[in-house]
Amino acid sequence: MCHVIVTCRSMLWTLLSIVVAFAELIAFMSPDWLLGFPRPHSSARGVGVDSREYRPSLGLYSRCLRIGTRAVGVTCGPYAGTFGEVASGFWQAAMLFLAAGTLILGGVACISIFSLCFQSIMKKSIFNICGLLQAIAGLLLMVGLMLYPAGWGSEKVINYCGIEALPFKPALCSLGWAFYAAIGGTLASFLCAVLSAQAEIATSSDKVHEEIEEGKSLICLL
Repeated sequence: MCHVIVTCRSMLWTLLSIVVAFAELIAFMSPDWLLGFPRPHSSARGVGVDSREYRPSLGLYSRCLRIGTRAVGVTCGPYAGTFGEVASGFWQAAMLFLAAGTLILGGVACISIFSLCFQSIMKKSIFNICGLLQAIAGLLLMVGLMLYPAGWGSEKVINYCGIEALPFKPALCSLGWAFYAAIGGTLASFLCAVLSAQAEIATSSDKVHEEIEEGKSLICLL
């Protein structure tokens, strides 16, 4: 019989697991990892053409910039058609680690929803398994984030940030929100790993067992 067990700690872990997975996915896909130095669109002329300064942005495999002499607004899209066209080898490695970590977090987020009804897999606590996976994902994300700045000396980054750009030195560029979101998601993945242990304690408490013995299928505890 399926028992739906909802506690504050298990619900907090489930919600945070979902948020962390989405945050890492959005950050991975975003072009706003590096913001280039402000530059005017000097060729913009005429009514309806925005001639204000803008800051191009560069992501792991995508970018946002103005293209063409009559461009209005900013065009975003992938600059790399294949994996081999990514700006540098360090970014390729970073993408692999970040993608692996994000994939694990996404899988755990899906499993966390079913943890409301199933608390074990092959007699192993689903919370402990997911907590271990979230810690592993956090380590993969950490490696990816450490590799990312090593690619700042690539030709692509120099075009956006100036000739003084070097590994771990973005020169005229500044870090965008996607990089900080990835860091926040990485830290939160370790927090999820800690909360998974608390969720396990909450859902296996004596009070929960008493509710099960009374024949209740829906158990909600603070």
